[in-house]
Amino acid sequence: MTHGADNPLEHPEVQLANGRSYLLVYLFSCALLGAATWLVTRQAMTPIGLFLLTTALAGVVVVAQGVFLLHMEFSETQRWHTVSLVLFIPLFILTIGLSAWMFHGLYRRTMLMPEMPAPAAAAPAAAGMPSMPAMPGMQR
Repeated sequence: MTHGADNPLEHPEVQLANGRSYLLVYLFSCALLGAATWLVTRQAMTPIGLFLLTTALAGVVVVAQGVFLLHMEFSETQRWHTVSLVLFIPLFILTIGLSAWMFHGLYRRTMLMPEMPAPAAAAPAAAGMPSMPAMPGMQR
């Protein structure tokens, strides 16, 4: 190992760890997501505007957390973080998409459908069928 096998504190990943930056990024993320929640609960914009703004705020939070918490960068020592993320994203999208597709099909196959009213053409056929005897107190 070329990164100081004698002292683990000299490893590049340990050198990147900084409690202050973690706390600042956490507070920044909480502030942005709190702002998005506030905008949505107050209905401050049109639905499309809220969707676009909350998506943009969530994107900024994801990028900030990726860079400052997960150390996604292209340096020699941190390249594998970025490669693992690039390989993970398509698998994540496939998992979520296929799960949604499966549950959509499951819902269609298992939910009870409302009964359709009898068509008007069936009424004459029912007239030829024997009727039930009238119960006392019931009007026809």
